[in-house]
Amino acid sequence: MDRLTLRLSPDLARRFDAAAAGHGGRSRFLRSLMEGVAQAHLPVPENPPTGGKSSKLTLRLGELDVALLETEAASAGLSRTQWSVALIRGRLHNRPQFTRPEALAFIEVQRELRRIGVNVNQIARALNTAVMEGTVLDLETAQLAAFSDEVRAHIAGLHDAFNGNLAYWSAEL
Repeated sequence: MDRLTLRLSPDLARRFDAAAAGHGGRSRFLRSLMEGVAQAHLPVPENPPTGGKSSKLTLRLGELDVALLETEAASAGLSRTQWSVALIRGRLHNRPQFTRPEALAFIEVQRELRRIGVNVNQIARALNTAVMEGTVLDLETAQLAAFSDEVRAHIAGLHDAFNGNLAYWSAEL
């Protein structure tokens, strides 16, 4: 088996061990997390980096600010650096900044909506070619309209989720 080695702050190691305790220990939990990530199909970024180098930004914060930053980052499931980068990118690009679980959830919702859309199209095509009389056709058309309304409601929910994410990362708190 291959071995990976990484350095962690004592605080992160302590928090990870606490989370891993209920999942069979550090190694087992880390393997399961890595397996989940390896099996996920993550989207390709729409605007891939142009090959520019990244730059290091150093911040000096007081103890209270660091404590608040760590609390906020932990509540979002991010490290201090990840949270700070997401905050800066959110402000600079005015685009949602998702954690990996959020991104995976949105991908799954997109798949489901696409599947439902295909089914609705098949129903519409069948209705267009079917020879039905009065009441039966009205019932089928009503069912199709209900599906359409449901899809619109889910899309509105996604829109609200994106707006909520943008609001979280915006300057207005």
